[in-house]
Amino acid sequence: MAEVQEFSPEPGALEWETPLYRTALAQYEQALPHANVEELVAERLRYPERALVVSVPVKLDAGRWRVFPGYRVQHSTVLGPTKGGVRYDAEVTLGECAALAMWMTWKCALLRLPYGGAKGGVRCNPRELSTDELQKITRRFTSELLPIIGPQEDIPAPDMATNEQTMAWMMDTYSMQVGHAVPEIVTGKPISLGGSLFRQEATGAGVVMVIIRACERLGWSLGEQRCVVQGFGNVGGVAAAELHERGARVVAVSDVSGGVHDEHGLDVPALRRFAAERGSLEEFLECERVTNEELLELPCDILVLAAREDQVHGDNAPRIKAKMVAEGANGPTSLEADAILGERGIVVLPDVLTNAGGVTVSYFEWVQDLGRLFWDRAEIRAKLADQLNDAFDRVWKLADEQGLSLRSAALVAGIREVSGALTARGIYP
Repeated sequence: MAEVQEFSPEPGALEWETPLYRTALAQYEQALPHANVEELVAERLRYPERALVVSVPVKLDAGRWRVFPGYRVQHSTVLGPTKGGVRYDAEVTLGECAALAMWMTWKCALLRLPYGGAKGGVRCNPRELSTDELQKITRRFTSELLPIIGPQEDIPAPDMATNEQTMAWMMDTYSMQVGHAVPEIVTGKPISLGGSLFRQEATGAGVVMVIIRACERLGWSLGEQRCVVQGFGNVGGVAAAELHERGARVVAVSDVSGGVHDEHGLDVPALRRFAAERGSLEEFLECERVTNEELLELPCDILVLAAREDQVHGDNAPRIKAKMVAEGANGPTSLEADAILGERGIVVLPDVLTNAGGVTVSYFEWVQDLGRLFWDRAEIRAKLADQLNDAFDRVWKLADEQGLSLRSAALVAGIREVSGALTARGIYP
Protein backbone atom coordinates (compact mmCIF):
# COMPACT_ATOMS: atom_id res chain seq x y z
CA MET A 1 0.00 0.00 0.00
CA ALA A 2 2.98 2.33 0.52
CA GLU A 3 3.53 2.44 -3.24
CA VAL A 4 0.02 3.79 -3.80
CA GLN A 5 0.42 6.38 -1.06
CA GLU A 6 3.66 7.68 -2.58
CA PHE A 7 1.97 7.86 -5.99
CA SER A 8 -0.78 10.20 -4.76
CA PRO A 9 -0.44 13.99 -4.82
CA GLU A 10 -0.55 15.62 -1.41
CA PRO A 11 -4.06 16.52 -0.21
CA GLY A 12 -4.94 20.04 -1.25
CA ALA A 13 -2.10 20.15 -3.79
CA LEU A 14 -4.31 19.74 -6.84
CA GLU A 15 -4.04 22.87 -8.96
CA TRP A 16 -7.20 21.86 -10.81
CA GLU A 17 -9.24 21.50 -7.60
CA THR A 18 -12.64 23.11 -8.34
CA PRO A 19 -16.28 22.18 -7.64
CA LEU A 20 -16.70 20.72 -11.15
CA TYR A 21 -13.55 18.63 -10.86
CA ARG A 22 -14.70 17.41 -7.44
CA THR A 23 -18.00 16.38 -9.07
CA ALA A 24 -16.19 14.43 -11.79
CA LEU A 25 -13.93 12.81 -9.21
CA ALA A 26 -16.85 11.96 -6.91
CA GLN A 27 -18.70 10.28 -9.79
CA TYR A 28 -15.54 8.28 -10.50
CA GLU A 29 -15.23 7.26 -6.84
CA GLN A 30 -18.88 6.14 -6.73
CA ALA A 31 -18.37 3.95 -9.81
CA LEU A 32 -15.04 2.42 -8.73
CA PRO A 33 -16.43 -0.23 -6.31
CA HIS A 34 -18.40 -1.72 -9.20
CA ALA A 35 -15.57 -1.57 -11.74
CA ASN A 36 -13.20 -4.08 -10.07
CA VAL A 37 -9.93 -2.43 -11.10
CA GLU A 38 -6.50 -2.65 -9.50
CA GLU A 39 -5.86 -0.06 -6.81
CA LEU A 40 -2.78 1.45 -8.45
CA VAL A 41 -4.63 1.75 -11.78
CA ALA A 42 -7.62 3.32 -10.02
CA GLU A 43 -5.30 5.81 -8.33
CA ARG A 44 -3.58 6.76 -11.58
CA LEU A 45 -6.87 7.51 -13.33
CA ARG A 46 -7.91 9.98 -10.64
CA TYR A 47 -5.57 12.59 -12.10
CA PRO A 48 -4.85 14.09 -15.54
CA GLU A 49 -1.63 13.03 -17.23
CA ARG A 50 -0.82 16.55 -18.36
CA ALA A 51 -2.13 20.06 -17.77
CA LEU A 52 -0.81 23.07 -19.66
CA VAL A 53 -1.45 26.70 -18.70
CA VAL A 54 -0.55 29.37 -21.25
CA SER A 55 -0.81 33.12 -21.72
CA VAL A 56 -2.43 34.43 -24.90
CA PRO A 57 -1.40 38.05 -25.66
CA VAL A 58 -3.63 39.77 -28.21
CA LYS A 59 -3.74 43.32 -29.58
CA LEU A 60 -7.40 44.32 -29.50
CA ASP A 61 -9.12 46.37 -32.18
CA ALA A 62 -9.02 49.41 -29.89
CA GLY A 63 -5.21 49.28 -29.98
CA ARG A 64 -4.52 48.08 -26.43
CA TRP A 65 -3.00 44.72 -25.53
CA ARG A 66 -4.67 42.13 -23.35
CA VAL A 67 -3.39 38.78 -22.10
CA PHE A 68 -5.93 35.94 -21.80
CA PRO A 69 -5.28 32.76 -19.81
CA GLY A 70 -5.55 29.51 -21.78
CA TYR A 71 -5.61 25.86 -20.76
CA ARG A 72 -5.33 22.37 -22.19
CA VAL A 73 -5.72 19.27 -20.03
CA GLN A 74 -5.04 15.72 -21.25
CA HIS A 75 -6.50 13.14 -18.89
CA SER A 76 -5.43 9.81 -20.41
CA THR A 77 -3.44 8.56 -23.39
CA VAL A 78 -3.88 4.89 -22.54
CA LEU A 79 -6.22 4.10 -25.46
CA GLY A 80 -4.77 6.53 -27.99
CA PRO A 81 -4.39 10.27 -28.66
CA THR A 82 -6.48 12.57 -26.54
CA LYS A 83 -9.61 14.21 -27.94
CA GLY A 84 -11.67 17.10 -26.69
CA GLY A 85 -13.16 20.49 -27.32
CA VAL A 86 -11.85 24.04 -27.04
CA ARG A 87 -14.19 26.53 -25.38
CA TYR A 88 -14.14 30.32 -25.12
CA ASP A 89 -15.94 31.47 -21.99
CA ALA A 90 -15.48 33.90 -19.12
CA GLU A 91 -15.57 31.02 -16.62
CA VAL A 92 -13.01 28.68 -18.19
CA THR A 93 -10.61 27.38 -15.55
CA LEU A 94 -7.98 24.67 -15.25
CA GLY A 95 -10.32 22.72 -12.98
CA GLU A 96 -13.21 22.89 -15.42
CA CYS A 97 -10.96 21.60 -18.20
CA ALA A 98 -9.67 18.80 -15.95
CA ALA A 99 -13.21 17.67 -15.11
CA LEU A 100 -14.35 17.75 -18.73
CA ALA A 101 -11.21 15.90 -19.84
CA MET A 102 -11.91 13.11 -17.33
CA TRP A 103 -15.51 12.79 -18.53
CA MET A 104 -14.26 12.68 -22.11
CA THR A 105 -11.98 9.75 -21.25
CA TRP A 106 -14.93 7.70 -19.98
CA LYS A 107 -17.07 8.82 -22.92
CA CYS A 108 -14.54 7.75 -25.55
CA ALA A 109 -13.93 4.45 -23.77
CA LEU A 110 -17.65 3.77 -23.45
CA LEU A 111 -18.11 4.32 -27.19
CA ARG A 112 -14.99 2.20 -27.79
CA LEU A 113 -13.19 4.97 -29.62
CA PRO A 114 -9.34 4.81 -29.64
CA TYR A 115 -9.02 8.08 -27.73
CA GLY A 116 -8.39 9.47 -24.30
CA GLY A 117 -10.03 12.60 -22.95
CA ALA A 118 -8.85 16.19 -23.25
CA LYS A 119 -10.37 19.64 -22.92
CA GLY A 120 -9.09 23.16 -23.32
CA GLY A 121 -10.13 26.75 -23.59
CA VAL A 122 -9.40 30.44 -23.25
CA ARG A 123 -10.91 32.53 -20.50
CA CYS A 124 -12.57 35.41 -22.33
CA ASN A 125 -15.99 36.80 -23.15
CA PRO A 126 -16.43 35.95 -26.84
CA ARG A 127 -19.53 38.15 -27.15
CA GLU A 128 -17.35 41.20 -26.47
CA LEU A 129 -14.74 40.27 -29.08
CA SER A 130 -14.71 40.93 -32.80
CA THR A 131 -14.11 38.23 -35.40
CA ASP A 132 -10.59 39.55 -35.94
CA GLU A 133 -9.86 39.46 -32.20
CA LEU A 134 -11.18 35.89 -31.95
CA GLN A 135 -8.95 34.88 -34.86
CA LYS A 136 -5.90 36.38 -33.13
CA ILE A 137 -6.74 34.57 -29.88
CA THR A 138 -7.23 31.27 -31.72
CA ARG A 139 -4.00 31.47 -33.70
CA ARG A 140 -1.88 32.47 -30.72
CA PHE A 141 -3.53 29.85 -28.47
CA THR A 142 -2.87 27.19 -31.12
CA SER A 143 0.76 28.27 -31.34
CA GLU A 144 1.11 27.91 -27.58
CA LEU A 145 -0.35 24.39 -27.79
CA LEU A 146 2.01 23.20 -30.54
CA PRO A 147 4.26 21.19 -28.16
CA ILE A 148 1.38 18.96 -27.03
CA ILE A 149 -1.14 18.72 -29.91
CA GLY A 150 -0.95 16.67 -33.10
CA PRO A 151 -2.94 14.13 -35.13
CA GLN A 152 -1.47 11.30 -33.06
CA GLU A 153 -1.14 13.26 -29.79
CA ASP A 154 -4.17 15.48 -29.13
CA ILE A 155 -6.93 16.49 -31.55
CA PRO A 156 -8.99 19.61 -30.62
CA ALA A 157 -12.63 20.14 -31.60
CA PRO A 158 -15.30 22.86 -31.22
CA ASP A 159 -17.02 23.44 -27.91
CA MET A 160 -18.73 26.34 -26.19
CA ALA A 161 -18.52 29.54 -28.31
CA THR A 162 -16.19 27.92 -30.85
CA ASN A 163 -17.18 26.57 -34.25
CA GLU A 164 -15.95 25.33 -37.61
CA GLN A 165 -14.32 28.70 -38.32
CA THR A 166 -12.32 28.40 -35.08
CA MET A 167 -11.20 24.94 -36.16
CA ALA A 168 -10.23 26.26 -39.60
CA TRP A 169 -7.95 28.83 -37.95
CA MET A 170 -6.45 26.16 -35.69
CA MET A 171 -5.88 23.80 -38.62
CA ASP A 172 -4.26 26.55 -40.69
CA THR A 173 -1.99 27.70 -37.84
CA TYR A 174 -0.77 24.16 -37.19
CA SER A 175 -0.35 23.41 -40.91
CA MET A 176 1.71 26.57 -41.49
CA GLN A 177 4.11 25.45 -38.76
CA VAL A 178 4.71 22.01 -40.24
CA GLY A 179 4.74 23.15 -43.86
CA HIS A 180 1.82 21.19 -45.31
CA ALA A 181 -1.92 20.83 -44.83
CA VAL A 182 -2.85 18.65 -41.84
CA PRO A 183 -6.67 18.40 -41.82
CA GLU A 184 -6.61 15.63 -39.19
CA ILE A 185 -5.18 17.97 -36.51
CA VAL A 186 -8.71 19.12 -35.60
CA THR A 187 -12.27 17.95 -36.13
CA GLY A 188 -15.41 19.99 -36.64
CA LYS A 189 -13.82 21.79 -39.60
CA PRO A 190 -15.58 23.17 -42.68
CA ILE A 191 -16.30 20.51 -45.31
CA SER A 192 -13.93 22.29 -47.71
CA LEU A 193 -11.01 21.60 -45.34
CA GLY A 194 -11.77 17.94 -44.75
CA GLY A 195 -14.63 18.27 -42.33
CA SER A 196 -17.20 15.52 -42.09
CA LEU A 197 -20.80 15.65 -43.18
CA PHE A 198 -23.20 15.47 -40.20
CA ARG A 199 -20.52 16.62 -37.70
CA GLN A 200 -22.31 19.85 -36.80
CA GLU A 201 -25.60 18.10 -36.02
CA ALA A 202 -24.04 15.01 -34.46
CA THR A 203 -24.26 15.88 -30.75
CA GLY A 204 -27.87 17.04 -30.85
CA ALA A 205 -28.94 14.20 -33.13
CA GLY A 206 -27.13 11.74 -30.89
CA VAL A 207 -29.04 13.01 -27.85
CA VAL A 208 -32.30 12.15 -29.61
CA MET A 209 -30.98 8.74 -30.72
CA VAL A 210 -30.31 7.89 -27.07
CA ILE A 211 -33.73 9.23 -26.03
CA ILE A 212 -35.40 7.06 -28.69
CA ARG A 213 -33.51 3.96 -27.49
CA ALA A 214 -34.49 4.70 -23.88
CA CYS A 215 -38.14 5.17 -24.86
CA GLU A 216 -38.07 1.81 -26.63
CA ARG A 217 -36.69 0.14 -23.49
CA LEU A 218 -39.31 1.82 -21.30
CA GLY A 219 -42.20 1.09 -23.66
CA TRP A 220 -42.88 4.77 -24.33
CA SER A 221 -44.00 6.22 -27.66
CA LEU A 222 -41.83 9.25 -28.50
CA GLY A 223 -44.76 10.84 -30.33
CA GLU A 224 -46.73 10.99 -27.08
CA GLN A 225 -44.04 12.80 -25.08
CA ARG A 226 -43.97 16.49 -24.13
CA CYS A 227 -40.41 17.79 -24.30
CA VAL A 228 -38.61 20.79 -22.80
CA VAL A 229 -35.17 21.73 -24.12
CA GLN A 230 -32.82 24.02 -22.21
CA GLY A 231 -30.27 25.39 -24.65
CA PHE A 232 -31.03 26.27 -28.25
CA GLY A 233 -27.60 26.28 -29.81
CA ASN A 234 -25.74 23.61 -31.72
CA VAL A 235 -26.88 20.84 -29.36
CA GLY A 236 -30.26 21.95 -28.02
CA GLY A 237 -31.47 23.48 -31.27
CA VAL A 238 -30.71 20.32 -33.24
CA ALA A 239 -32.19 18.11 -30.49
CA ALA A 240 -35.39 20.16 -30.42
CA ALA A 241 -35.66 19.95 -34.22
CA GLU A 242 -35.08 16.18 -34.23
CA LEU A 243 -37.69 15.65 -31.51
CA HIS A 244 -40.16 17.83 -33.41
CA GLU A 245 -39.53 15.94 -36.66
CA ARG A 246 -40.19 12.63 -34.91
CA GLY A 247 -43.58 13.72 -33.63
CA ALA A 248 -42.75 14.67 -30.05
CA ARG A 249 -44.41 17.84 -28.73
CA VAL A 250 -41.71 20.40 -27.86
CA VAL A 251 -43.47 22.71 -25.38
CA ALA A 252 -40.56 24.94 -24.32
CA VAL A 253 -37.03 25.89 -25.37
CA SER A 254 -34.55 28.46 -24.10
CA ASP A 255 -31.20 30.08 -24.76
CA VAL A 256 -29.09 32.60 -22.82
CA SER A 257 -31.80 35.25 -23.28
CA GLY A 258 -34.52 33.12 -21.64
CA GLY A 259 -37.17 30.79 -22.96
CA VAL A 260 -40.52 30.46 -24.70
CA HIS A 261 -43.34 28.14 -23.71
CA ASP A 262 -46.49 26.89 -25.42
CA GLU A 263 -48.26 23.89 -23.95
CA HIS A 264 -49.80 23.11 -27.34
CA GLY A 265 -46.35 22.75 -28.91
CA LEU A 266 -43.86 25.14 -30.48
CA ASP A 267 -43.08 25.62 -34.14
CA VAL A 268 -39.44 24.59 -33.74
CA PRO A 269 -38.34 25.24 -37.35
CA ALA A 270 -39.74 28.79 -37.12
CA LEU A 271 -37.93 29.33 -33.81
CA ARG A 272 -34.65 28.13 -35.30
CA ARG A 273 -35.02 30.52 -38.23
CA PHE A 274 -35.80 33.37 -35.82
CA ALA A 275 -32.77 32.59 -33.64
CA ALA A 276 -30.51 32.35 -36.69
CA GLU A 277 -31.69 35.74 -37.98
CA ARG A 278 -31.77 37.61 -34.66
CA GLY A 279 -28.95 35.86 -32.80
CA SER A 280 -31.17 34.72 -29.91
CA LEU A 281 -34.76 34.14 -28.82
CA GLU A 282 -34.84 37.38 -26.80
CA GLU A 283 -37.29 39.23 -29.05
CA PHE A 284 -39.59 36.30 -29.78
CA LEU A 285 -42.86 37.38 -28.16
CA GLU A 286 -45.45 35.14 -29.82
CA CYS A 287 -45.44 32.68 -26.90
CA GLU A 288 -45.30 32.86 -23.11
CA ARG A 289 -41.86 34.00 -21.94
CA VAL A 290 -40.14 32.02 -19.17
CA THR A 291 -36.77 32.26 -17.48
CA ASN A 292 -34.25 29.45 -17.75
CA GLU A 293 -34.96 28.60 -14.11
CA GLU A 294 -38.72 28.44 -14.69
CA LEU A 295 -38.27 26.36 -17.82
CA LEU A 296 -36.52 23.58 -15.89
CA GLU A 297 -39.54 23.16 -13.63
CA LEU A 298 -42.24 23.07 -16.31
CA PRO A 299 -44.43 19.94 -16.45
CA CYS A 300 -43.11 17.64 -19.19
CA ASP A 301 -42.15 14.06 -19.95
CA ILE A 302 -38.60 14.60 -21.25
CA LEU A 303 -36.30 17.40 -20.11
CA VAL A 304 -33.23 17.90 -22.30
CA LEU A 305 -30.38 19.78 -20.59
CA ALA A 306 -28.28 21.23 -23.41
CA ALA A 307 -26.98 24.47 -21.88
CA ARG A 308 -24.08 24.20 -19.43
CA GLU A 309 -22.92 22.70 -16.13
CA ASP A 310 -24.80 22.54 -12.83
CA GLN A 311 -28.28 23.53 -14.02
CA VAL A 312 -30.17 20.98 -11.92
CA HIS A 313 -29.00 21.08 -8.31
CA GLY A 314 -30.16 20.32 -4.82
CA ASP A 315 -32.47 23.34 -4.66
CA ASN A 316 -34.50 22.75 -7.81
CA ALA A 317 -34.24 18.95 -8.24
CA PRO A 318 -37.27 18.32 -5.99
CA ARG A 319 -39.35 20.52 -8.32
CA ILE A 320 -38.35 18.87 -11.61
CA LYS A 321 -41.56 17.47 -13.13
CA ALA A 322 -40.06 15.43 -16.00
CA LYS A 323 -40.15 11.64 -16.20
CA MET A 324 -36.80 11.57 -18.00
CA VAL A 325 -33.80 13.92 -17.99
CA ALA A 326 -31.44 13.73 -20.96
CA GLU A 327 -28.04 15.38 -20.49
CA GLY A 328 -26.98 17.01 -23.74
CA ALA A 329 -24.51 19.28 -21.90
CA ASN A 330 -21.56 18.17 -19.80
CA GLY A 331 -22.21 17.98 -16.06
CA PRO A 332 -25.62 19.72 -16.01
CA THR A 333 -26.79 17.74 -12.95
CA SER A 334 -25.07 18.06 -9.58
CA LEU A 335 -24.31 15.05 -7.37
CA GLU A 336 -27.02 16.06 -4.90
CA ALA A 337 -29.56 16.52 -7.69
CA ASP A 338 -28.61 13.18 -9.22
CA ALA A 339 -29.44 11.44 -5.95
CA ILE A 340 -32.73 13.32 -5.60
CA LEU A 341 -33.82 12.51 -9.15
CA GLY A 342 -32.93 8.85 -8.58
CA GLU A 343 -34.98 8.70 -5.39
CA ARG A 344 -37.92 10.22 -7.23
CA GLY A 345 -37.73 7.58 -9.97
CA ILE A 346 -36.78 10.03 -12.72
CA VAL A 347 -34.69 8.37 -15.43
CA VAL A 348 -31.44 10.27 -16.07
CA LEU A 349 -29.67 9.64 -19.39
CA PRO A 350 -26.10 10.61 -18.42
CA ASP A 351 -23.91 13.01 -20.39
CA VAL A 352 -21.10 10.49 -20.82
CA LEU A 353 -23.46 8.50 -23.06
CA THR A 354 -26.12 10.94 -24.22
CA ASN A 355 -23.92 13.66 -25.73
CA ALA A 356 -21.32 11.26 -27.16
CA GLY A 357 -22.56 11.79 -30.72
CA GLY A 358 -20.19 14.71 -31.22
CA VAL A 359 -16.98 12.89 -30.34
CA THR A 360 -18.12 9.81 -32.24
CA VAL A 361 -18.57 11.71 -35.50
CA SER A 362 -15.35 13.60 -34.71
CA TYR A 363 -13.70 10.18 -34.71
CA PHE A 364 -15.32 9.45 -38.07
CA GLU A 365 -13.97 12.77 -39.38
CA TRP A 366 -10.45 11.96 -38.15
CA VAL A 367 -10.56 8.53 -39.78
CA GLN A 368 -11.80 10.03 -43.05
CA ASP A 369 -9.02 12.65 -42.99
CA LEU A 370 -6.32 10.06 -42.30
CA GLY A 371 -7.54 7.89 -45.17
CA ARG A 372 -8.53 10.79 -47.47
CA LEU A 373 -11.72 8.85 -48.14
CA PHE A 374 -15.09 10.39 -47.24
CA TRP A 375 -18.54 8.98 -46.47
CA ASP A 376 -22.00 10.37 -47.22
CA ARG A 377 -24.44 11.73 -44.63
CA ALA A 378 -26.65 8.64 -44.53
CA GLU A 379 -23.69 6.34 -43.91
CA ILE A 380 -22.36 8.54 -41.11
CA ARG A 381 -25.76 8.81 -39.45
CA ALA A 382 -26.23 5.04 -39.61
CA LYS A 383 -22.75 4.41 -38.15
CA LEU A 384 -23.48 6.88 -35.33
CA ALA A 385 -26.79 5.20 -34.49
CA ASP A 386 -25.06 1.80 -34.39
CA GLN A 387 -22.35 3.07 -32.01
CA LEU A 388 -24.78 4.84 -29.66
CA ASN A 389 -27.27 1.96 -29.62
CA ASP A 390 -24.51 -0.53 -28.84
CA ALA A 391 -23.21 1.65 -25.98
CA PHE A 392 -26.74 2.23 -24.64
CA ASP A 393 -27.53 -1.49 -24.67
CA ARG A 394 -24.33 -2.32 -22.78
CA VAL A 395 -25.06 0.38 -20.20
CA TRP A 396 -28.69 -0.70 -19.79
CA LYS A 397 -27.67 -4.36 -19.33
CA LEU A 398 -24.98 -3.50 -16.77
CA ALA A 399 -27.37 -1.24 -14.83
CA ASP A 400 -29.98 -3.99 -14.78
CA GLU A 401 -27.54 -6.74 -13.75
CA GLN A 402 -25.82 -4.78 -10.97
CA GLY A 403 -28.70 -2.56 -9.83
CA LEU A 404 -26.90 0.64 -10.83
CA SER A 405 -28.13 3.95 -12.14
CA LEU A 406 -27.53 4.53 -15.84
CA ARG A 407 -24.85 7.09 -14.94
CA SER A 408 -22.94 4.67 -12.72
CA ALA A 409 -23.27 1.91 -15.28
CA ALA A 410 -21.95 4.17 -18.06
CA LEU A 411 -18.99 5.24 -15.93
CA VAL A 412 -18.26 1.66 -14.87
CA ALA A 413 -18.25 0.52 -18.50
CA GLY A 414 -15.90 3.32 -19.51
CA ILE A 415 -13.59 2.86 -16.53
CA ARG A 416 -13.31 -0.86 -17.21
CA GLU A 417 -12.23 -0.22 -20.81
CA VAL A 418 -9.49 2.23 -19.76
CA SER A 419 -8.32 0.25 -16.74
CA GLY A 420 -8.10 -2.95 -18.77
CA ALA A 421 -5.78 -1.26 -21.23
CA LEU A 422 -3.74 0.41 -18.48
CA THR A 423 -3.38 -2.89 -16.62
CA ALA A 424 -2.13 -4.58 -19.78
CA ARG A 425 0.30 -1.75 -20.63
CA GLY A 426 1.50 -1.13 -17.08
CA ILE A 427 2.63 2.19 -15.66
CA TYR A 428 5.88 3.46 -17.17
CA PRO A 429 8.64 3.09 -16.06
